[in-house]
Amino acid sequence: MLRDASTRNDSMLCVGLDPEPSRFPGAMQGDASKIYDFCAAIVEATADLVNSFKPQIAYFAAHRAEDQLEKLMAHMRAVAPHVPVILDAKRGDIGSTAEQYAKEAFERYGADAVTLSPFMGFDSITPYLKYEGKGAFLLCRTSNPGGDDLQARTLADVPGQPQMFEHVARLAQGPWNTNGQLGLVVGATRPQEIERVRAVAPTLPLLIPGVGAQGGDAVATVKAARIGGGPIIINSSRAILYASPGEDFAQAARHAAVATRATLQQAAAQG
Repeated sequence: MLRDASTRNDSMLCVGLDPEPSRFPGAMQGDASKIYDFCAAIVEATADLVNSFKPQIAYFAAHRAEDQLEKLMAHMRAVAPHVPVILDAKRGDIGSTAEQYAKEAFERYGADAVTLSPFMGFDSITPYLKYEGKGAFLLCRTSNPGGDDLQARTLADVPGQPQMFEHVARLAQGPWNTNGQLGLVVGATRPQEIERVRAVAPTLPLLIPGVGAQGGDAVATVKAARIGGGPIIINSSRAILYASPGEDFAQAARHAAVATRATLQQAAAQG
């Protein structure tokens, strides 16, 4: 589904749906009941320009807008049935709790994939892999400063003494990826480490946030991520969602998405 959307829309771009009512335009501003309306307009304006959408569940739950998220998921299915939807939830738990989170992501919301924290090990991932045709993106090398606290630690008891993020990538490419359902999350602000991830996980889909408002270099990111040929999903949220504070916000979002897609295409051509 991801490869089809990437080819059909000639795109590596993922639009992240992180609705902040305080930043909504015009009469919508500050009105959490308009979360669906705002996001639906963005989806309609960009559906032919992306290879995925990524709603961030916290931005809905914080405003008691889970019902609006359910409605938005159904709307995305109707407007862009060929575009996969990644629920950005970053869940990480074991046993029956993980089963409930998987049910939430795939049955309640109907997501095609979900983001997960792998810190609790493979048994925290397996409940999601029981859903045939669904995907899970594991946090691997994130762009926040605190990512160094754990992800950059060297594992002395693992052959080759990899850093933790490299070990996660190896597990995801290898023994954990039993049905080809796994991908990795790697921040765009660390292109040299994207290369290291690609060295051990050449075929996995990479979900790469950080191009846009976070300042990731598009050319360096795409060049690093293309090594090995695995699918690439480059997320931009705020730079597209809030391209205009006016009533033309959806049109402005489209223009921003067109420009971002073109930048990524040019980066791929240079690579």
